[in-house]
Amino acid sequence: MTLRIVAESAPLNTNEDGAILVGNTRVTLDTLVAVFKQGTTAEEIVYRYPSLNLADVYATIAFYLKHQLEVEDYLQQRRQLSQEVRAMNQTRFDPQGLRDRLLARKTQQEAC
Repeated sequence: MTLRIVAESAPLNTNEDGAILVGNTRVTLDTLVAVFKQGTTAEEIVYRYPSLNLADVYATIAFYLKHQLEVEDYLQQRRQLSQEVRAMNQTRFDPQGLRDRLLARKTQQEAC
């Protein structure tokens, strides 16, 4: 019996929003890399995110380590996009006084 060695691609998929997901889950590459960089082991990552399987986590970590510059560029673009969306939402939905407006609305509804 001979062992057949087959190269497999990283278990990464891009969703309709452009986020890269690990395996057939909703766990993002961003999340996995962040916890890995905090020193979390592959086994601990699977424990935290049970929808992941261990082989996919190891394959994703290997992909990250082999393509660190490209992945870091992608992560930086994601952070930039997140900041832009946050700024846009804060402009559209002013958080100042939100609590007061909600309490006033609640008081008004209770009075009716």
